[in-house]
Amino acid sequence: MLLYHLHDWQRAAMAPFRIAAEATQAAFHNPFFPATYTHFGRAVAAGAELVERTTRQFGKPAFGLHSTVIAGDTVKVEEEVVLTKPFCKLLHFKRHTDRVDPIVLVVAPMSGHYATLLRGTVEALLPEHDVYITDWVDAKMVPLSHGKFDLEDYITYVMDCIRHLGAQTHLIAVCQPAVPVMCAVALLAQMGDPAQPRSMTLMGGPIDTSRAKTVVTELADKRPIEWFQNTVIHAIPFYYPGGHRLVYPGFVQLNGFVSMNVERHVGEHMKLFRNLVKGDEESATAHRTFYDEYLAVMDVTAEFYLQTVERVFQKRDLANGTFTWNGQRVDPSAIRRTALLTVEGELDDISAPGQTIAAHDLCSGLADDMRQAHLQIGVGHYGIFNGRKWRTQILPIVHQFMLDHDAAPENNHPYLRIVDAV
Repeated sequence: MLLYHLHDWQRAAMAPFRIAAEATQAAFHNPFFPATYTHFGRAVAAGAELVERTTRQFGKPAFGLHSTVIAGDTVKVEEEVVLTKPFCKLLHFKRHTDRVDPIVLVVAPMSGHYATLLRGTVEALLPEHDVYITDWVDAKMVPLSHGKFDLEDYITYVMDCIRHLGAQTHLIAVCQPAVPVMCAVALLAQMGDPAQPRSMTLMGGPIDTSRAKTVVTELADKRPIEWFQNTVIHAIPFYYPGGHRLVYPGFVQLNGFVSMNVERHVGEHMKLFRNLVKGDEESATAHRTFYDEYLAVMDVTAEFYLQTVERVFQKRDLANGTFTWNGQRVDPSAIRRTALLTVEGELDDISAPGQTIAAHDLCSGLADDMRQAHLQIGVGHYGIFNGRKWRTQILPIVHQFMLDHDAAPENNHPYLRIVDAV
């Protein structure tokens, strides 16, 4: 349980080196310093930047989406929090326009990174959609007095967000939220709730992990849940607002990701060094943008993490029909009014093809014209929701699917059925 303290101590011990590196960068970027313009000076500055970046504690990045282009006109965008809960803020990207577009709730993963990992997703949606996102709160910033937060609480939060926005909502779940989002929609259907959303798009999510093995699924299958509890769960130090809360620390998750591709990450940082020396600022900026996001991590509550491992990856409760929420069995076949689109990436090594499309078998109550599956060739996990192919090939499919199902399915409306029966 001392790992968190050791991690923070190491960061503090490296502070003098980081400060020295920052001072070196400032000196060798000074336009009045002759060495700034030499190959030697650029090499020193580049080396100092690498030291500074590898010793820095990366905080939560800003979305930084202040404008978008709608029908050729630049439109101002403002962030506004429309719903606040202890572990989540429902964030709205308010566009200063009278245009009426589909309302989209992007449900971000709670898997160690901030919701800003989906900045590119939101940015691409803004011109033609009214976008909201679940902005999850770092567990170390939530006092123990606010209680627990587990997988069933996550589902409750998603339902609360949907109810806040109304039945005209379209959902996009990226990766890990695919399971709780489907559960939330199924529960709303089972309750006959009028807030059942128009559509849900599940992107690279672990609906049925038995359909395709990955390093992630194999780790979950190999180890008992006690191993995860004893190995990766740690207490937050007392000097944080969430002191003494048990969490899966973000830095543990990050170390796991980096260890899977050590050579690649080392190569990318060496490439940054070379680009800085030769003055390729555009490539260096692209590197900084990606790693500023990738290295910014948040803690996840222990109960949420352990339940996700056990119920999603080990027992596969949703796929096996045994998933329960507050004692109620979740039945995806009850979904009738919410259209389903699944998106998978050919090269996805986190949620491999087959895991997400399994949702169609579970949603057996949906008519054929209310379901669609898309396999994107040539992209991995990240490329499903970010990058060129997301913008040019996947987004048009998602957008058209929302338009096709934006009208209320009146023939399936529970209140209209009551009237017909009378």
